[in-house]
Amino acid sequence: MPENLDRIDYKILHALQQDARLTHQELSEKVGLSPSPCARRIRKLETEGFITGYSASIDDARLGFGFSVFISVRLDRQIDDRLMAFETEIQRCPEIVECWLMTGRFDYLLRVAVSDLAEFERFLTSRLTKLPGVASLDSSVPIRRVKNLPARLE
Repeated sequence: MPENLDRIDYKILHALQQDARLTHQELSEKVGLSPSPCARRIRKLETEGFITGYSASIDDARLGFGFSVFISVRLDRQIDDRLMAFETEIQRCPEIVECWLMTGRFDYLLRVAVSDLAEFERFLTSRLTKLPGVASLDSSVPIRRVKNLPARLE
């Protein structure tokens, strides 16, 4: 654990991870500080890069994209130009909501959010398999999410 964080800082991080919309007053009550010192600590956590931003957690399914697929991608060559070309192209695919450069047998792990199996098939056959350098794909359909934390705090 970083030495420059104390118990109160961790309480702030936990509380904001649960609900980033807390007011300074509400947050200060949760962590046992008055609002001004609490606000200073939040600014310090932001400045030092422990808090990197704030966002809303959106439900893909409510927007009509309730079918997720994890796809492991192997490229034909692991050279900088090929990696950059692939990464540029996947930025243009709204179906791809997460992309990780990986170690191991595959080069990338993607999470694709689509409406149903038919949309996934269309995306797979008309778009993903045609991206530059794609040598092979391996797809897995998740059954249910067991754990989902935005970050590890302890």
